[in-house]
Amino acid sequence: MSDLQQTLDLQRAAYLAHPVPSFEERKADLLKLKAFVTENREAIVQAINADYGNRSRHESLFAEIFSVVDGVTHTLKHLKSWMKPQRRHIDIKNFFGASNRLIPQPLGVVGAIIPWNFPIWTAFNGLICTFAAGNRSMVKMSENSRHIAALLIEKIPAYFPREKLAFFDETGGVGIEFSKLKFDHIIFTGSGQTGRSVMAAAAANLCPVTLELGGKAPAVLCDDFSVHKAAERILFAKFFNAGQVCLTVDHLFVPKSKVQEFTAAAKEVVSKRYQSIDSPDYTSVIDDRSFQRIVGALQEAQAAGATLVQLVPGKPWDEATRKIAPHIVLNAPANCALRTREIFGPVLPIVEYDSLDTVIDTINSAPRPLALYPFTNNKAHSDRLITYVMSGGVCINDAIFHAAQHDMPFGGVGESGMGHYHGYEGFQTFSKMRPVFHQAPFSAIQFMWPPYGKFATTYLNFITKK
Repeated sequence: MSDLQQTLDLQRAAYLAHPVPSFEERKADLLKLKAFVTENREAIVQAINADYGNRSRHESLFAEIFSVVDGVTHTLKHLKSWMKPQRRHIDIKNFFGASNRLIPQPLGVVGAIIPWNFPIWTAFNGLICTFAAGNRSMVKMSENSRHIAALLIEKIPAYFPREKLAFFDETGGVGIEFSKLKFDHIIFTGSGQTGRSVMAAAAANLCPVTLELGGKAPAVLCDDFSVHKAAERILFAKFFNAGQVCLTVDHLFVPKSKVQEFTAAAKEVVSKRYQSIDSPDYTSVIDDRSFQRIVGALQEAQAAGATLVQLVPGKPWDEATRKIAPHIVLNAPANCALRTREIFGPVLPIVEYDSLDTVIDTINSAPRPLALYPFTNNKAHSDRLITYVMSGGVCINDAIFHAAQHDMPFGGVGESGMGHYHGYEGFQTFSKMRPVFHQAPFSAIQFMWPPYGKFATTYLNFITKK
């Protein structure tokens, strides 16, 4: 029997022996998650930096550490109320003195498959929801997260017993075996291609899945919004983690008359933030394959007539450090890789437009994105985009920050994912919201037992009449 199956059996037995942890137990688990990231803060930052080659320390502190601390704080503030049974209405025509309750109960053992780009943020924000709902968890890390996986495997046993939480490294074939386990729920974050494989494997066990996938999230700069302010906000989101963020701005629609102004603003804004790609604040691309893919996409677009606009001085990329200078790309052909594949790197194609109708039609001709980013102070514009473009989430006049709201669910739609987590919706995802009907001592239904007589006829006529 594999270590994976043994761990699942261990966690399943522990769940069956104690299926519904108390509030105090769940609070203790959440505080241990918080303690782990705060007590091991420097080790976490260094491990992720080693996995990337260079990962901005500030980006790690903000995205990996603060997000977990803040998530635990929010969850503890609301957990008691989330755990309370909900009273539901009883139709008095049918039942007199009966009661309805909806009781949130733990599912059991949750399997989590974690990406490399934000390994702690993704793993621990999922665990916050999982533990708040009273479950146990097995977590598989990415093959690009060797150092952080080793740290977690070494340190977590001091905080949680294996029957509560266990981490696994991807050593070849582990991911396939992991997704075939009979979990009570699987949450996967990663590419659509791998997500399809995970879903297919889970289907054999009829295991429900939450898929948090990628998506070419568009931003739309409208005529009325400040070009410079838009550049400041969009380019922070775009070049955070060197663009390796599933919900970052993938491409930007700009009115044709404002493309030149936006390009100038982009050069000004970005050159002040990064003097060159050697800046320690500027993160490396995760591996050579990704580096070559992004550089190849830039070269393909340029060969097809696109204009590459490098936003910082110096070399455009460095293979040794796997750093690619921030770029915007003008006139990229519609069929090139930058326009058809999720970029997942520090490159922002600009798409000119004349009318919002054209923008809406263009977005809707592609798979539904993980996020939509309208930049406008005109409510009619934002309402039109929200109404006619479906996406996983929306952030108006900024980008990515909707996912940092702990009282809002996070999730995709269609090819960008299914299901939600974060906050109360995350608690619901990893709970069985279990309906419990309690029959009254006296029930009119007893007069409905066969053989059906006059009372049954009268009663049915009464409850079915218009």
